[in-house]
Amino acid sequence: MKRLRPMPPARLDPAARALYDSINAGPRGASMLDEQGALIGPFNAMLLSPALGHPLQELGAAIRYRSSLTDRCRELAILIVAAHWSSAFELDVHTRLATGLGFTEPQLAAVRAGEPLTLDDPEEAAVLRVTRALVSEGDLDDEEYALLPEPAIFELTTLTGYYATLALQLRVFRV
Repeated sequence: MKRLRPMPPARLDPAARALYDSINAGPRGASMLDEQGALIGPFNAMLLSPALGHPLQELGAAIRYRSSLTDRCRELAILIVAAHWSSAFELDVHTRLATGLGFTEPQLAAVRAGEPLTLDDPEEAAVLRVTRALVSEGDLDDEEYALLPEPAIFELTTLTGYYATLALQLRVFRV
């Protein structure tokens, strides 16, 4: 059962409404609204504390839309984190995005199950290995660290922490 009630825009205080408008005006837009216009997923919870919600959603926007990771690498990493945390909402949303980027159902099933997966693209294979190490070990050995340039390692550690945070919030609020 959901713990957090939907918060339609008409019921928001000015700070929460400003955050709502910021999220809704961005690239996520209407895809993150329910039929009453309330934010869904992790964004509804962010309205509880706009002072934290705004920088958190901005970090997410930077990860999704301004990082140097390719779309496929980013979605692969997000799905690894979502699978590790058994985050149904993240898995659903990002499986659809990954499918649109050409990932096959057998590949996605292997990611969800944490099973071995061979990827032809060397960067994607490195992201798979590095992100799996980050979620399972919370660290990288020297070989894993050397698989990608340091800016990509920074972006992947940030992505991993951000999506783990969302997965925890989604679990606690029963989204």
